[in-house]
Amino acid sequence: MGVTVVGIGADGWDGLTSEAQSAVLSCDVLMGSRRQLELVPTHVQAVRVAWPSPMMPAVPALLAEHRDQAVCVLASGDPMFYGVGSKIGPARVVPHVSSVSLACARLGWPVEDVHVIRHVTELGAVVHPGRRLLVLSADADSPAAVADHLVSRGYGASELTVLSNLGGNEGTVSCRAEEFDGPVDPLNVVAVECRGSSLLPNVPGLPDETFEHDGQLTKREVRAITLSRLVPVPGQLLWDVGAGAGSIAIEWCRTHPSCRAIAIEQSAERAERILRNAAALGVPKVSVVVGSAPDALDLEAPDAVFVGGGVTGPGMVERCWDALRPGGRLVVNAVTVQAEAVVARWHAELGGDLVRIAISRGSPVGGFTGWRPMMPVTVWTVSKEER
Repeated sequence: MGVTVVGIGADGWDGLTSEAQSAVLSCDVLMGSRRQLELVPTHVQAVRVAWPSPMMPAVPALLAEHRDQAVCVLASGDPMFYGVGSKIGPARVVPHVSSVSLACARLGWPVEDVHVIRHVTELGAVVHPGRRLLVLSADADSPAAVADHLVSRGYGASELTVLSNLGGNEGTVSCRAEEFDGPVDPLNVVAVECRGSSLLPNVPGLPDETFEHDGQLTKREVRAITLSRLVPVPGQLLWDVGAGAGSIAIEWCRTHPSCRAIAIEQSAERAERILRNAAALGVPKVSVVVGSAPDALDLEAPDAVFVGGGVTGPGMVERCWDALRPGGRLVVNAVTVQAEAVVARWHAELGGDLVRIAISRGSPVGGFTGWRPMMPVTVWTVSKEER
């Protein structure tokens, strides 16, 4: 019979358009959260089904159970903006005003000037001086988590506004992040005007001290060049093989929120460190596989592969090359003579570009400054042609 997704706000039934009300009145089964179902008047005769928790794993079975009936699914605000509308398959969608539009209207902020994030875990990648943010809270604890993160990053002076029950019995709490102490309603959006001086840009080449590491780290200058060779593209997946501190995977994901990365690292201790670095820098789409490559590379096909360690291992280059999607990029950094020999052999077979990076950093020499050379790095880049 088909599925209709209807957006509903805190203003409930009276806030629905005639089209939305008609969809609810004509359905056989009405699905939604308990809070949403309570907003619909009792004269609506449909069978009401409240979402279980967790919701999304149960949705396919519930829809299949009622496939021969007219189903109406209630969703918060605009169902196609981080909502259920994009997750339940083909459906007719009747949107309501999104919480973002309502929040910006209350604040007087142009919507196009605001950066919206879904999870507090993404904050580390988006906090910059002067930026306006909207965080779509998960619950009553989210505003405190936002405030804590801002304070930890040196942005405690940021103006934080918690807007509750937008479109209904609204409430507003405004203060500096360092002064926030709650409590707030669970249904809220957090607005932030970032005020601070700490700079963590999304352009590759973060300072080495940004990462927790044990020395196994692609250094800043080499990292920036390596990322430029990997060519991060929105929505694409990277393998970071021999990930160390995870700096390449993390900076790949910081270039765009839709970028994903799998860090492959044989040390469990380093794997935990990668996850901590990813969390601190706001990139939850970095996952970690603990294991030795190439044996651990039975993974989703990548769009780009970086090999920062272990290139001399038997079958390493073959496995990475074979796994690449058409149009994908393979970048190998070699430091040792043995690794360079492997790179030279594969360059002769597959072609690509070879670059040798030799960087020196200024450091004290007595009362003067001299150049201290870093170990040179050979970078091999090769692309897999589209078929």
